[in-house]
Amino acid sequence: MKRIRYSKYIPDPAGDMSMEDLLSALSDYFLQSGFNDNFWYELPEGEQTLDELRRALEQALLNGEMFDEEMRDRLQQMQMEGELDELIEKLIERMQQEDYISIDRPFEAQPHDPSRQSSVGGQVGDAQPQAKFEITDKSLDFLGFKALRDLLGSLGKSSFGRHDTRDMATGIEASGALKQYEFGDTLNLDITATLSSAIQREGLGLPLNLEYNDLQVHQCEYQSSCATVLMLDCSHSMILYGEDRFTPAKKVAMALSQLIRTQYPGDSLSLVLFHDSAEEVPLSQLARVKVGPYYTNTREGLRMAQRILQRQRKDMKQIVMITDGKPSALTLEDGRIYKNAFGLDPLVVSQTLEEVSKCKRAGVLINTFMLASDYGLVQFVQKVTQMCRGKAYFTTPYTLGQYLLMDYMSRKTKTIH
Repeated sequence: MKRIRYSKYIPDPAGDMSMEDLLSALSDYFLQSGFNDNFWYELPEGEQTLDELRRALEQALLNGEMFDEEMRDRLQQMQMEGELDELIEKLIERMQQEDYISIDRPFEAQPHDPSRQSSVGGQVGDAQPQAKFEITDKSLDFLGFKALRDLLGSLGKSSFGRHDTRDMATGIEASGALKQYEFGDTLNLDITATLSSAIQREGLGLPLNLEYNDLQVHQCEYQSSCATVLMLDCSHSMILYGEDRFTPAKKVAMALSQLIRTQYPGDSLSLVLFHDSAEEVPLSQLARVKVGPYYTNTREGLRMAQRILQRQRKDMKQIVMITDGKPSALTLEDGRIYKNAFGLDPLVVSQTLEEVSKCKRAGVLINTFMLASDYGLVQFVQKVTQMCRGKAYFTTPYTLGQYLLMDYMSRKTKTIH
């Protein structure tokens, strides 16, 4: 008689682990902004090494909260038996196979090649560059979705898409008062009001003659598309004073991008980083951007944002600026950078407000999210707000996303066409 022997199932962490849970545990590492580095700003081509990823994985496995008690005991036992490194290698291989990361391995010299010596007499292998990796668009999409889900969890359900304005237009969804039909309107007739107008004119009788002036149509709120430029301050102050303000800002930008793609497909979102100068950065490269030892050239950021908005054919145009410092730099006509980090420099402030005035004349709204509350900065931001009829939010890195997404979805900032 054939016998079947059953044994206790021992889970395989490398195969059973959820990649989504693992990415969630590594999200802070993937989106780090240089808070723990040497204050160096990396352009989009910056990459991270596999050794750093191994250390981050080890910390996530041993100190994370994504496992139950049995699995944590299993991982600790693997660490004591020296098997944890093998598990980490399997996880990295799985992440690569499932297209969450891409690995760039440098050319490795043969270990016994005597002709290849380093300049200091050692083997070339000792000085070879480390293998590097990049997170893929698949990972960025997941991290953006996770950030959006976490932020919307405290806001509740939101309506689907579209931006309300103060204008009224005829359409299928009736939400406004009636109006007399004009040529070009959608013929969304209010039958009761149309017949009542004809009866009041001719009395109750058959046949009932309808005239052009009797036609009454429903109105609905005019809904338009919006072009948004997100301006992120990446000056050194964003990681000063023992607090990382730039990483939460990056997460908000990714969440906003995910929100626009899923609920506002007619909208556009662009990203501008401003420091000593300013540059446009693709949203797909946002996770690789870090802060650096720079000043705050707000005027140059506004200039860049206006050039981007001029290319967009949208009814509504707005700038969302996230900063924690005062404008302290200015690009002069000859290309030199004028810097003054002490107080509010009158030249820098006046030139910045002049650029704000240009935004107002172009119909561009500016909403400012300030991560500081100094008296001088409050006055400056209030001046910007008054000039552009925008809004100012004095918030913290922990509530920044809630304020920004709530403002974007509620459509409290409206344009009069």
